[in-house]
Amino acid sequence: MKAKTRFTNLGFLLPTLILFCVMVVYPFIKGVRISFTDWDGFSNTYQLVGFDNYIKLFTDPTIIEPIKNSLFYTVVTVIGDNVIGLLIALLLKKDTRINRVIRTCVFMPFIISLVLTGFIWSYIYSDVFYSMFHIKSMLGNKNTVMLGICIMAMWRDAGYSMLIYLAGLNGISDTYYEAAKIDGASPFQRFKYITMPLLAPAMTINITLFLGWGLKVFDYAMTVTHGGPGRASETFALYVYNYTFPYNKAGYGQASAIVMMVVVVIITSVVTHLLRKREVDQ
Repeated sequence: MKAKTRFTNLGFLLPTLILFCVMVVYPFIKGVRISFTDWDGFSNTYQLVGFDNYIKLFTDPTIIEPIKNSLFYTVVTVIGDNVIGLLIALLLKKDTRINRVIRTCVFMPFIISLVLTGFIWSYIYSDVFYSMFHIKSMLGNKNTVMLGICIMAMWRDAGYSMLIYLAGLNGISDTYYEAAKIDGASPFQRFKYITMPLLAPAMTINITLFLGWGLKVFDYAMTVTHGGPGRASETFALYVYNYTFPYNKAGYGQASAIVMMVVVVIITSVVTHLLRKREVDQ
């Protein structure tokens, strides 16, 4: 009976496993091989260059700006999305008709594609804000372009964060709060000692997801600025894309992509481990 159950489970998993191998594992293995060549992405011939692409990557001074931009975007959106999402979830916790309508409105931007979000906010920055408030587009200033991209990202993603926190809040029994009220705990104390510890799993999910999305952000910068003005909004993912396609240096681009993937996996794994450990400690 156990063997039959295992084969049944394997039968359900097999199509997904095959698709994963074809769409992820095989391209990754092929990409690793290409990263050791000087392939331009088009020709049928290329030369093995060993670790030259990786050496160039770690000695390229122009890579500092994309790394800084990716880190800035990640820090701002991870903090912003979680703070905004948690605040909205706390405000809309009660299951009333008006709250359900507002929740839907807050979540709706998340179903919009990242590319469409970029086009919408590019129009808002350039036309709406200037005509109404005489504010020049944040996307045209190298000092504000990354903040402008962060704002559009938080507008889209805060609803998703809210949904995760709402699920966490609804899983907290009211008896904890009633007992705390009887003991004379203030609203802040109830939030600090009951809500926050019991929301730890939801925080782990949100922080990990937004951390991973932030480190490999590509769509916003590509859609609204193409990395400009200058290279002020070029992220690491856009750096990889530029070398792989426009610059026709697919070997170097693949090496950059592999390094980016390894960095993202390491950072998200470490953060997830620390957050999970914090859940157990609490």
